[in-house]
Amino acid sequence: MTMTNLERIERLRADTILPPEDLLALLGPLAPEEEEALKAAAREVREAHYGKDVYLRGLIEFTNYCRCNCYYCGIRAGNREASRYRLDEESILTCCARGYLLGFRTFVLQGGEDLFFTDEKLCRLVRAIKERHPDCAVTLSVGERERASYEAFFEAGADRYLLRQETSDPAHYRFLHPEPQTIENRKRCLQDLKEIGYQVGCGIMLGSPGQTKDHILQDLYYMHDFGPQMVGIGPFIPHKDTPFRDQPAGTLDQTLRLLAILRLMLPRVLLPATTALGTIHPRGRELGILSGANVVMPNLSPAGVREKYMLYDGKICTGDEAAQCVRCMERRIASVGCRVAVSRGDAAGFTPAAGQG
Repeated sequence: MTMTNLERIERLRADTILPPEDLLALLGPLAPEEEEALKAAAREVREAHYGKDVYLRGLIEFTNYCRCNCYYCGIRAGNREASRYRLDEESILTCCARGYLLGFRTFVLQGGEDLFFTDEKLCRLVRAIKERHPDCAVTLSVGERERASYEAFFEAGADRYLLRQETSDPAHYRFLHPEPQTIENRKRCLQDLKEIGYQVGCGIMLGSPGQTKDHILQDLYYMHDFGPQMVGIGPFIPHKDTPFRDQPAGTLDQTLRLLAILRLMLPRVLLPATTALGTIHPRGRELGILSGANVVMPNLSPAGVREKYMLYDGKICTGDEAAQCVRCMERRIASVGCRVAVSRGDAAGFTPAAGQG
């Protein structure tokens, strides 16, 4: 007998997986009472593992140079309008020092695939951060590298690595990325990171050009099978200097629904309410938390470079000072009944390898 959507929600909560036709049904559209039941279930599951805690990650966008030419990205190599920059090591360490005083216990070093930052330079940077802030976690988000590079970063002290697959379907991946980029290599990187011992983050854009519900379904099964510690889900937002400049953005409802579904499929996952979500709606990040998210990533980058790290148009918080941004996020998080935790905020149930943490 066919289940109702309310029954599907309870079954997903109990089993963390559903047959394709039932997952497709939950991808929507849903009736208002079904939407609320899905989000309420996601909140309850999150609180079972994390309580009311929401973790702040200090985001440092340290380079907007990139060797890749992804069709959706504002810092793609082919964008000659981008104003390029690189932060030096001392500037990055200053960002960390200021962030530490504000209560951050995780620093996220995010950049384009910039090979100016060699393995040696990144390892030196990670070691310096860990030496100055041994009670903090370091997350890297610097794209595809060889396994030996990932091993070197881990040995230097990096704890986590973010690498969104963007789509699990090879044809759709090719539509979003030019050669020589492939989904096979992206998944190889993710598997290497997991085997090495990182807390690994993957994820997708909602509403990316050419995306169908079947693509999202593939992503859900891939992420469930892969078992990441973090999943980054945000809406696609076009950038004026890319081939997808005229494509429509992903929607708020679609993104919130998928956040809640992922919370039920991966109960212990660290799930950000992204800046992109806050860009498409004034309360997007609060609504993300009400849909099961438990991470936000305020920007610690120097104010002078924030407008240059523009992956998409309209990005929020490009001019705020870090302290102002943190106080604002604390108020926003409190407004939905949660609290900021001064903590590394490791994934529930994850045991760091010897020497990490």
